[in-house]
Amino acid sequence: MINLNECFKLIIGHGMANRSDTKTRILDAAEKLFAERGFSETSLRLITSKAEVNLASVNYHFGSKKELIRAVLARYLDVFMPGASTELTKLVQNNENASLETIFSALVRPLLDLNKVRTEGTRIFLQLLGRGYIESQGHLRWFITTHYGEHLDRFVQVVSQSAPHIPPAEMFWRLHFTLGTVVFTMASSDALMEIAEADFKEQNDIESVIRKVIPYMAAGVAVPVSKA
Repeated sequence: MINLNECFKLIIGHGMANRSDTKTRILDAAEKLFAERGFSETSLRLITSKAEVNLASVNYHFGSKKELIRAVLARYLDVFMPGASTELTKLVQNNENASLETIFSALVRPLLDLNKVRTEGTRIFLQLLGRGYIESQGHLRWFITTHYGEHLDRFVQVVSQSAPHIPPAEMFWRLHFTLGTVVFTMASSDALMEIAEADFKEQNDIESVIRKVIPYMAAGVAVPVSKA
């Protein structure tokens, strides 16, 4: 005898699985296109075509292109931001006078953990961050500061304590220059690694490239403000 309750559960469960699969396909397709083409140059039509879904599915799961962009980044930020905050808290507890180089180095592991979210997640996340940085996606700044503000504040606080001679306004600029340096380095990391191998016989990966740029960033943030 057929159990109707069990049938309903199977039907509902199958429907939820399909919706989840559709949402993931949309996010995966959007992520790849956003990283390659940028947010502005990627249309919803292009995303639906790559994900093999219709526009109604995008509207159902995300409501708008802006919400889709935020959802793509949230997959990474939800992992990176708490992880970075935890590492910084442990660092300060163990070393109140940590150098900027040590502070930036504490972020390497949370960044590399993004490779567990997606294959080459570290590179993709920084490419996406760079797109938002270059294309002046104002809604992303609002989204990040609203949803991850406590983690950002923690980072700025720790960095500022390590470089108390840098005024807040100057620190604002230097941290943005630092982000720009990371984004550019990651965007061109493949080419840089090929050149380093061809010209200097160096073997590098994403982690070694990130670690190479840390002393440069730390020195740039800490250099005394010119009085001229």
